[in-house]
Amino acid sequence: MALIVQKYGGSSVGDADKIKHVARRVIATQRAGNQVVVVVSAMGDTTDELVDLANSVSSRPEASAREMDMLLTSGERISMALLSLAINDQGGVARSFTGSQAGIITNEVHGNARIADVTPVRVKAALDAGEIAIVAGFQGFSRASQDITTLGRGGSDTTAVALAAGLKADVCEIYSDVDGVYTADPRVVPSAQKLESIDIESMLELAASGAKILYIRAVEFARRHGVDIRVRSTFSDDPGTIVYAKKPGENMEESVVSGVAADKSQAKVTVIGIPDVPGKAAEIFTLVAKAGANIDMIVQNVPTGSDVTEHVSDISFTLPKGDLASVVEALEVAKATIGFRDIEADDQIGKLSVVGAGMRSHSGVSATLFEALAKAGINIEMISTSEIRISVVTSLDEVDEATRAVHTAFGLDGESEAVVYAGTGR
Repeated sequence: MALIVQKYGGSSVGDADKIKHVARRVIATQRAGNQVVVVVSAMGDTTDELVDLANSVSSRPEASAREMDMLLTSGERISMALLSLAINDQGGVARSFTGSQAGIITNEVHGNARIADVTPVRVKAALDAGEIAIVAGFQGFSRASQDITTLGRGGSDTTAVALAAGLKADVCEIYSDVDGVYTADPRVVPSAQKLESIDIESMLELAASGAKILYIRAVEFARRHGVDIRVRSTFSDDPGTIVYAKKPGENMEESVVSGVAADKSQAKVTVIGIPDVPGKAAEIFTLVAKAGANIDMIVQNVPTGSDVTEHVSDISFTLPKGDLASVVEALEVAKATIGFRDIEADDQIGKLSVVGAGMRSHSGVSATLFEALAKAGINIEMISTSEIRISVVTSLDEVDEATRAVHTAFGLDGESEAVVYAGTGR
């Protein structure tokens, strides 16, 4: 008997008919001889609607993070109860649990809590009784503050992987509206191919580079705790893509390029005319850190040549668009202290990344990437690399075209168009 943790996102439980469809899938999984734990997100746009309600009654709802967590967790509780009711109506036996009842223990941070421990005692008891356990995703409980918390973006994925680790499940299945992990976003590249499998390191890089099929925190948790993830569609019987956290076997060769990802959520800041002396970069990025921004790519241009008379440098870095205004403001305030000349901010950029574990042992990937972009007339603004990833920054209006050109250059195009069942990717 296998123990399977399944996670269904908002598009999968968006209305009553979809909830009944999920109930049938869950019952079928149990009747095939498996123990089943199901993690659910809030229905459709419920979370956004709750945020709108909060804004309608408060001018600054974010100022009361505790109450926002109490409000937002109600969406997942609705989903878990409705799915449990649907399963019971169809002849199954289900019991629903909030995140705290399921033993998801977090720190006391509201809005973006980190999981500190998983103690799924009540979930295990339900499984031992032959029941299907339904768990509200996205939420946990802080022992320190005795409050309900939320896990932030991708929290339901993280809940599912955490429960799979705590229960020592055989696999964690993440259901969305596409059949698995593709070589690129099928909405941008219709010829993208579904991968049968992918290693966890490559999946982590893809998630960090903008691929929306899995959230990076869930992938990090899976890697740390050795949880295999299967990405599937709620709306088909396709077996999906297995993301291997455990070594699948020595005969499996790693792909040179597993996929191409694009990220349109970033902005670029360039600090111009920084005195070229030790410590100035530290001053700049200390201010950025205090502003709460997460930095992605950094490029510094330093003066070269014997004819250089002005010993200054420029630093460019990328960060989430939502952090742009606060970072620029913080730097402007410290302009005289640091001694730089000017700041340029650009929120019209896109990041393109090529990812593959086989890049460690194969040459020519950079040449293929840059040649493809040159032929497509795409200008590169920044370049960043890791052992299994190359990322470039282009203008926002060129990133989709760049994605398609690079996907073709690496021979990733399939013969048929990928199927997208709902249109959101989650």
